Formats: sequence, C-alpha cells, structure tokens
Amino acid sequence: MRLKRERPNWGAPKIRERLRRLYPDVHCPAISTVHAVLDRHGLVKHRKRRRNKATGTTLSSGLQPNDLWCADYKGEFMLADRRYCYPLTISDHASRYLIACEALHTTKEVYAFSVFERAFKDFGMPADVRTDNGVPFANPNALFNLSKLSVWWLRLGIEIERIKPGHPQQNGRHERMHLTLKQEATKPAAVTFLEQQGKFDDFIETFNTERPHQAFDMAVPADRYAPSSLTCSPGMSSVWG
Repeated sequence: MRLKRERPNWGAPKIRERLRRLYPDVHCPAISTVHAVLDRHGLVKHRKRRRNKATGTTLSSGLQPNDLWCADYKGEFMLADRRYCYPLTISDHASRYLIACEALHTTKEVYAFSVFERAFKDFGMPADVRTDNGVPFANPNALFNLSKLSVWWLRLGIEIERIKPGHPQQNGRHERMHLTLKQEATKPAAVTFLEQQGKFDDFIETFNTERPHQAFDMAVPADRYAPSSLTCSPGMSSVWG
C-alpha cells in the first residue's frame, strides 16, 4: 500500500517556528510582518474574490394592480445648494400608479428600506418587485446576489424580479415615468431637499390624478389602482430594529 506523502506547509507560522529553532537568540518578527515580506517578494498566493455575475430573472406580466411593483433610482442630480439628490421611485406596473418618489441624499440600504416600509404600510404589499441589479436591490458579493433589502422582501413573501444588465427596456414603463419626472420636477432643481421633496409630491399628485393615459382609454392611474390586501405580518415590518 502506497502512502500519500503530505506536502509541507511553508506558511508564515511554520517559517517563524523554524527561525526560532535556528536562531534562538534572535527576535522573530510577527506573523503579519513575515507575511508582508513574503508578499512583497511574490511568495504569497492571493485568492481572487468571486463576484456573482448578474443575469436577470424570469419577468412576470403584472396584469393586475399590486401584482408587480417596479422600483429604481432616477439618475442623481445636483440641487441648488450643491448637494446631490438620489430619487427612489416605486410604481405599480399594471395601473402605472406612482407609489413613492423620495428625495434621498444617498443610495444606502437603510434609507431605501424606510421608503419601502412606509409604502407597504400605506398601500399594502405587492406580489412581486422588479428592480435592476444595482445596490441596494442586489449585492454582487452575496449568495444569489441577495442584499439585506431583498432578503427582507423574501421574508415578507414578495417575489423578486431583476432585469438583465443593460436592458432597461425590461422596466420600460417605469423608465418612461422617469423621463417625465426629470422634465417636470428636476429642471430646475430645488434649493434644498425639503423643497425638492415638495416638487416630487406635487408631481405624484399630478401624475396619479390628472395625467390620462391612452392605454387606459384616457383614464388616470388613480382610476385603475387600489391598495393591496396583502399586509406585513406582525414582527416582519422592520428588519433594522
């Protein structure tokens, strides 16, 4: 029977131990120092961090109100006070009802969570949410690209849909709303976040109650939308607290 010979491990701890035996009177450097020296001489192998490549998911039709909500950030723009604004928008796919348009100063996940939490409390929950593959909707370094926000949606029973990278037309209705939003509520931009939010609130009211759509026989989104009967279960309305 042939025994498999074990390959020696010449990592930093082993080298340090050998140095102690060979030179007992010499102070041995710390492991981190040894590692840095080895790395500097190209003797350390670095593992490449794997990133999950986004591919998109199967997309639903979203024919009835609250079957599918669409969410995205309209491109950032600068306010008159020189601060950048990142509007987070949520719309109902079937009725085109604009559920939220929040003037945020960052795309950090915790602020997006607050917007969705308020939307769920005011309008109930959708069956599906469709987004792109960017932060905070997805995390390229996590299992299945799941961010903390998307995990919360799954815990609530909401299915996640993601468009293919480079295919914004897969969220076309939402993107078309963004174009109107840009033209009517950001040019010119307001001076402060509070004033800009006021412009967004006015746009929501006009878009939902005064702007007819040919696809709806000139009805307005408010005529086609009704809040969802799906609500958050007790203890599931907050993921951060």
